[in-house]
Amino acid sequence: MNINILPGVDSAASALQAEKVRMEVISQNIANANTTRTSNGGPYQRQVVRFETIMANQFDPYSAKAEVRVAGIETDNRPFKIMHQPGHPDADADGMVKYPNVNVHEEMADLIASSRAMEANLSIIRTARQMAMQTLAIGKN
Repeated sequence: MNINILPGVDSAASALQAEKVRMEVISQNIANANTTRTSNGGPYQRQVVRFETIMANQFDPYSAKAEVRVAGIETDNRPFKIMHQPGHPDADADGMVKYPNVNVHEEMADLIASSRAMEANLSIIRTARQMAMQTLAIGKN
């Protein structure tokens, strides 16, 4: 029987990695919020991270753990913002310009949520470490 003394650390660490990817994608969305022409020719399209939970050894009570992983980065298919700007280099024949489907306020809210999730997972790791140290201190007496 192999008992993990820090059972929540693996799950929290995997969640930290996933949230790091989410923050990178959000940052990319914010950076491209006004990009009207990409290498594909059209405006930038918002990207969204999709997570999945992986249950490992769920039938073994001593080694059951869950991990969070990035299942993929998907394109948000919401419509582009269209503005009338006849002098813009990317304007069509009618003077309309397609702007990315990125809402900076929504991205900032997602960034705050991701930051709070990272803080919660760091708190789990700190608490598990404190518990392990207290357990080791019991053995010293």
